[in-house]
Amino acid sequence: MDVTKSLTFDHADRKDIYDYIESHGIVRESDVRRTLNFEPGALGAHLSVLRREGYIRKVDDKVQVAYEKDDAEVFETDDGEGFTIRTAQQVDLEALVEAIREVAEEGTYIEAETVGEMIDHEEVVLRHNDARSRMVFVATVDDELAGWCHLDLPETAKLRHTAVLTVGLRPKFRGRGMGSRLLERGVDWARERGFEKLYNSVPATNEDAIAFLEAHGWETEAVRGDHYKIGDDYVDEMMMAVRIR
Repeated sequence: MDVTKSLTFDHADRKDIYDYIESHGIVRESDVRRTLNFEPGALGAHLSVLRREGYIRKVDDKVQVAYEKDDAEVFETDDGEGFTIRTAQQVDLEALVEAIREVAEEGTYIEAETVGEMIDHEEVVLRHNDARSRMVFVATVDDELAGWCHLDLPETAKLRHTAVLTVGLRPKFRGRGMGSRLLERGVDWARERGFEKLYNSVPATNEDAIAFLEAHGWETEAVRGDHYKIGDDYVDEMMMAVRIR
């Protein structure tokens, strides 16, 4: 299931089941039954319908949202090292949060810090519900998570043509073309699903991030003066955007 797919349930119990699974990432069937107080037979019937309609999938004795699986793409860095870009999975949770925190600790990417705190608090990587959805791609080198691209997808009708994109690489993986590939993956994914405009906000002191985005066609759309307070210093927020359709 694509995270942009409309959610339509013809039974309130099935919506409750989906919402519970979606909010937990992956969960045992027994936990669903116990928490939502279903008889085994009734739960089994509802899960069968949700699986048939493409909302969930079964993994051993657990269930999870059946997010669309994509083919991982393999690239080479500018110095010839191989890396992979793929859709993030629930098993990436710990490594993803760790990578975002490593970038956020530099103190110049507040939007990434917010994303990291949210994912860590929810303990769920991908989301798709009536209020808001998110898509996450990761870059890996061997088995190590090197960076991410996160798309915050509002469900509000008047904002559905836009998304907020954040992208980041752990310091030791920078400067070899991986960030550009991650950004391109996120932008291409959004364009293919009909999004028209992407946003990203960074402190004015993050000159490297601003230059990186500008090199890929992003422009400064607005500036909010003294929006951030980093240490004892007030710093402007650079609100950047790119039209993709």
